[in-house]
Amino acid sequence: MSDVVKTSTITIRIGLDAEKMPTAIDWQAEDGPSGPTSRSCKAMLLALFDEETMDTFKIDLWTKEMKVSEMDRFFYQNLKSMADTYFRATQNTELANEMQKFAQYFGEETEIIPKPDNN
Repeated sequence: MSDVVKTSTITIRIGLDAEKMPTAIDWQAEDGPSGPTSRSCKAMLLALFDEETMDTFKIDLWTKEMKVSEMDRFFYQNLKSMADTYFRATQNTELANEMQKFAQYFGEETEIIPKPDNN
């Protein structure tokens, strides 16, 4: 970490019920969109690639209040974002486009976006 010129902290707080199911998710980032103010959310996906083990460790959480339609939108937006990130990281246009096609299909099938009119 010799190139580090600044650090920033991201904090995630999870409220759990008696069965240890998430009832509240709040996050805060020093450099976040609202400054250091805590924000609530209904779901999160966190994936960390471990350089030593070459494995991805994931934390996927959502509150009981999250509706299926909200989960559909959440996944549609994540699929699109993952395709964009994959392209920026690899410059692999062909696979990034295929990922975008699947995101489009997913969005249409879940009715997040309208299906094209093929008349």
